[in-house]
Amino acid sequence: MTNVELLAPAGSPEALDAAIAEGADAVYLGLKDFNARMRSANFTYSQFEGAVRSLRRLGRKLYVTVNTVFEQREADRVYQLLKYLNGLGPDGIIVQDFGIITMARNNFPALKLHASTQMNVSSARGVNLLSRYGFSRVVLARELSLTEIEDIRANTNMELEVFIHGALCMSVSGLCLFSSFLGGKSANRGMCTQACRRFYTPSKGDGFDEGSPEDGGYYFSPSDLELVGQIPSLAKAGVNSFKIEGRMKSAEYVGAVVSAYRLVIDKLETGEEILKKAIEDARAILKNDFARPKTSFLLNKDVEANTGIDWLNPKQSGGTGISLGKLLRIRGRDEECQGLVSATVLPSLGDSIRLHKADDSDRVSHKINTLEDGPSGGKWISIPEGFIPGDSVYLIQTKAMTKRYPKVIDREAIGRGPGHDKAPLASLVWPSSKATPAKPAEKKKGKNRDDFPAGFYAMVSRIEDLYILQSSRPVKAILPYSKRLAKRLLGAAEALPFPPRDTIISMDPFFPQEDDKELGETIKALMEKGYINFIINNLGHFSLFRSSKEEKANLIAGPWLYTFNSWAWNFIEQCGAWYFITPIENNRQNLEKTFSDKENVPFARQKVFITIYVRPSLFRIRQDLGAFYNFKIFSGSRNETFRLAPGNDTASEGSLVFPQAPFSIIDKTPFLKESFFSRFILDFSDKPLKKAEYRDIMEAAKLARPLGGANRFNWKNGFYRESEK
Repeated sequence: MTNVELLAPAGSPEALDAAIAEGADAVYLGLKDFNARMRSANFTYSQFEGAVRSLRRLGRKLYVTVNTVFEQREADRVYQLLKYLNGLGPDGIIVQDFGIITMARNNFPALKLHASTQMNVSSARGVNLLSRYGFSRVVLARELSLTEIEDIRANTNMELEVFIHGALCMSVSGLCLFSSFLGGKSANRGMCTQACRRFYTPSKGDGFDEGSPEDGGYYFSPSDLELVGQIPSLAKAGVNSFKIEGRMKSAEYVGAVVSAYRLVIDKLETGEEILKKAIEDARAILKNDFARPKTSFLLNKDVEANTGIDWLNPKQSGGTGISLGKLLRIRGRDEECQGLVSATVLPSLGDSIRLHKADDSDRVSHKINTLEDGPSGGKWISIPEGFIPGDSVYLIQTKAMTKRYPKVIDREAIGRGPGHDKAPLASLVWPSSKATPAKPAEKKKGKNRDDFPAGFYAMVSRIEDLYILQSSRPVKAILPYSKRLAKRLLGAAEALPFPPRDTIISMDPFFPQEDDKELGETIKALMEKGYINFIINNLGHFSLFRSSKEEKANLIAGPWLYTFNSWAWNFIEQCGAWYFITPIENNRQNLEKTFSDKENVPFARQKVFITIYVRPSLFRIRQDLGAFYNFKIFSGSRNETFRLAPGNDTASEGSLVFPQAPFSIIDKTPFLKESFFSRFILDFSDKPLKKAEYRDIMEAAKLARPLGGANRFNWKNGFYRESEK
């Protein structure tokens, strides 16, 4: 049972020193490209090379995060990165993009693949599918219960990694579009602006009466995870690696957290009293981490089903540390910039602070290097340039807590390899890569593109809404799967407006282990009743159709299976999908580049569906917030308006958050048709459909008329790129 790994974050060389000195068995770190914490310091290539050599000598393991999605134009750089890593031989690479799977398996089979939590693997079916494609480890989604983890272990031999400490995402792992929707800074690209941590204000609207408006709060800012007391249970459940979150945290934080968990892990095979004392001592250490209040999140959700939601507190600020109030005045500029603060607790020289923009547009950590007395007992402290009066300041680490750790990276090892401290990946001197675009698979036996003819497809949330669709009948109707929907479809005695052959069932992107048995039986029953068209949104869904009736099912890869490049499309085809819905985050330029092979363009693009109208779910939450909050409409600091839809309002078993303004590229369909794209989805499933709304939207779609007040999302400008701003 003690043969478990304590895995620590290393967002900087100093954090690496702290993690190793305090007893981490392994660390994970990112380079300057393609990792999900682009806002952390990360490692230069020469530092990374030194870390590989030093940790190998120390007998510790090192994993590299390559856990973001990449666009078609970036494929050559990804190939170069994989080639570089293959030459150095880290103990594993943590990946999200399916295209990296294809590249690595075809060109660098020696690289050990670990599935990132961003892949949203939450079932044994998903784990085992990745095992078949050469993965050695899966980082499970953070929303699972202990019972589910035990069940996954009972049904797979794959190594399992679980987060045990650190910040939590509001949305289910890998299924957040909020930051991307607000400005292209995608969590899937490592650019998350933490929209969940912002201050929101409830309001009235859309027919809902929330009562007296509140003052607002941090409604979607969860507490931090702490599972130090559950380590014995998780070890017994068969978890192989205990992962600490925190690549954006200080070395002092990393050292303290590692020391606490090391204390408990080392006592796992001792007597009960000794282990209990170790847990108490560990909790005492963790009290000083300057982080948010702690929660066990959903680990014990099956036990705590009726105890409310203990991981949300709208009155708790989204920041971490001790509040020093707001900046009162600013003086100086550039590196000499200072801000005036006045609080009960005042900082000292050498303390670390975090500054938050008042509009939540940026958060920056900073170590105070100048400090002077100010008026009325305040202090002038050094701050980064760009902050103004009114921005908030938090104390996140005191100099008194700082420890000096031995250096892990041998200075002699730095600079020996091809890397350069500040060189971007594309400038490294390597031979030109031979990354050949993955070609679409040949037409599968028994499959026919006529299964899904060209035209408009409409998605609605209820069976009742199917009757509204008859007024302007789409090619096929799409219904989002839920237990309630399946029960009605299987029990329907009367003929529905759309027979099974003209109905597509869209699977929920979150597929937890507890739903495995019931979902498998339900899918079988639906297929026996004639429902053979399905949209797959989770890797675990594929094995539901691996049976003697596999050829009977028509599988479409949904938008939540992020496929931003031809290598990713190729992987999904191998899994069993023949058609694709491009991700809602995608942009036209990248979509066309993905299928730019002149010989295959018309053929390949006929397999692609494009969503041209939708209010996309920005958060997908595995808990019903309907009883916890008494509002549904809320707004942010920039006057954006959103809607909270609890479980009884949606097909989801939890809660969803939608923007009030829809995404629409309805007016772009003529240009898309000229480019051989001909299958379009209008998604009305965010709420019950109204006849007038459907009439107006369908009329606009047929005339390719732009919609007022709609959002283009990333369609025109693409993902935000720091280097291009």
